[in-house]
Amino acid sequence: MRATLRQTMQGAMLVALAASGCARQERPDAYGNVEAVDVVVSAEAAGRLMAFSPEEGQKLEAGAAVGTIDSTELGLERDQLGAQRQANASRVNEVDQQVAVLQAQRLAATAQRDAGRAQRASLDAQLEVSRRAYERTKRLFDQQAATAQQLDQAERDYRVLEQQVRAQDEQIAAQEHQIAAQGSQIDATRAQRKTALDQVATADAQIARVSERVRKTGVRNPVAGTVLATYAKAGEVVQPGQPLYKIADLSSVEIRAYVGERQLSAVRLGSAAQVTVDAGAGRQSLPGTVAWVSSQAEFTPTPIQTREERADLVYAVKIRVPNTGDLLRIGMPVDVSFGGGAAESPVKK
Repeated sequence: MRATLRQTMQGAMLVALAASGCARQERPDAYGNVEAVDVVVSAEAAGRLMAFSPEEGQKLEAGAAVGTIDSTELGLERDQLGAQRQANASRVNEVDQQVAVLQAQRLAATAQRDAGRAQRASLDAQLEVSRRAYERTKRLFDQQAATAQQLDQAERDYRVLEQQVRAQDEQIAAQEHQIAAQGSQIDATRAQRKTALDQVATADAQIARVSERVRKTGVRNPVAGTVLATYAKAGEVVQPGQPLYKIADLSSVEIRAYVGERQLSAVRLGSAAQVTVDAGAGRQSLPGTVAWVSSQAEFTPTPIQTREERADLVYAVKIRVPNTGDLLRIGMPVDVSFGGGAAESPVKK
C-alpha cells in the first residue's frame, strides 16, 4: 500500500515538473512557412519537343542542356539566306571590277584630253605666227612688195591653222563630255555597289535573326537548382512562352512570417533570426537573416483563428535561411525568433 502511494506521488511530481518546464518554454516571435524563389522555364521557339530530360526532384546545373525543339525549317531558311548573301557578295565583287575598268577608261580619256590641250597650245602658237605672217604679207602686198601668190599662201596657212584649232577645241570638248559621262557611270556603278552591300547587310541581319531563333530551339537551364515540376514531355508541340518546367535553388530558402506592430522594433533588415523546425524525433534550429520587411500593413492572412485576430494589422517579413542538409522543404511550417524577442503573441499564418 505504501509502495503504491509512493509511486503515485512520484508520478504526480514528474507531471508537475513537466508542466512547469512547458510553462517556462519560450514562445516563438512568429510563425512562418518555407518559400523558395522558383523560376518557370518556358519555350522560346515553336515546334515539336524532340528531347526533354528534366524530372521532378532532379538537380540541374546552370546552363545545362535539357531539351531540344525541332529546328529543321529554321535551318533550311538560314541556308537559303546564306545563298542569297553569297550572291549579293558576288555582285559586290563584280561591281568593284566594273568600277576599276571605268576608272581606267576615265584616266585614259583624261590623258587624251590633256594631250589635246597641249596640242591646242602648240596650234595656238603656230596660229599666232601664221597670223603675223599673213598680216605682214598683206602690208607688203599693199605696198606692192609681195606677190598675190605669196599673199594667198600666207592667208591659206593662217586659215588652215584656224580650222585645226577649232577642230582641236571640238575634240577636247568631246573628250570632256566622255570624261563626264564616265564619271556619271562610275557614280551609278558605285550606287549599285552600295545597294549590293545593303543587301548583304540585310542578309546578315536576317541570318543572325534566324540563327538566334535556332539557338532558342535549344532549352537550357537558367539557374542551378532542383526541378519542382514539369509541364511538358518529349514529342509534344510547344509554343513560345509555354511553360516547360519549374526549378528553384533550395540551397537557400526564404521564410515568410508576419509580425505585429510592437514586434517591428526587433525586426531590422540584416538582423539575425532563428528558425526552428521539427526534424525527425526532435527540433532543430537554423540561423537566418532578415532579408525584407514589408512597408505596408495588412490584415492577418487567412486562415484566421479568431474574430479578434481578423482585425489585427501585421507586417510581412522574409528571412533568408541557408538550407543546410536540405532540412527545409517548401511549405514547411517553422517557428521564428528574433534577437529582441516579442512583446505580443505571434501571428499564426
